[in-house]
Amino acid sequence: MPRRLLPAIAALATVLPVRGFAHHPMDGAVPATAWEGIASGIAHPVIGLDHLAFLLAAGTLAATAPRLGGLWALAAFLGAGLVGALLHLAGAGLGPVEAAVALSVLLAGMALLAPVSRRRGKALVWLAAAFGAAGLFHGQAYAEAVVGAGPVPVMAYLATLVAVQVAIGLAAMAAARRFGLLDGATRHRRLAGMGVTVVGAVALVAAVLA
Repeated sequence: MPRRLLPAIAALATVLPVRGFAHHPMDGAVPATAWEGIASGIAHPVIGLDHLAFLLAAGTLAATAPRLGGLWALAAFLGAGLVGALLHLAGAGLGPVEAAVALSVLLAGMALLAPVSRRRGKALVWLAAAFGAAGLFHGQAYAEAVVGAGPVPVMAYLATLVAVQVAIGLAAMAAARRFGLLDGATRHRRLAGMGVTVVGAVALVAAVLA
């Protein structure tokens, strides 16, 4: 990792204690109504810095895919996320979820820093596979907010969660096209990649030390 990232990592490390709030948008309480499930679904992808960083990076990476390929890649993430969430609610864990989520953010940031592949078709397959794998762990982490809730709050939460993620992903894709983030050599894309990489590195350190 470039040395110039170390001061940024150190600075972000000072705010690690707020990261725990990302997984408790209802102040630690389990949603008891549909409206609370909706509120939690809206808040969770936004106040979780690691999840938000991944969604923004995913949208930017998806924007480089040909035709509708980027939308399919995002759909792979969302679909796998639902599977991961349902597995967690059914009592099936996938191991060190927080570390896996952090690693996915770190890898997404590194992907933004890498040159854009000229072999778009093959790259799309890898992108969709990577998004799907990441989605399983992000979904497991998302589900933690509604463990023990009734079916109505859970359904409201998951539906809203998907809608918010779709909105963020599409907004990131549009912004990537608008501000020239499709080329891996552009300054803006490098800055975005460095930012996401720092968030992922800090989150991974926090997960390992927790």
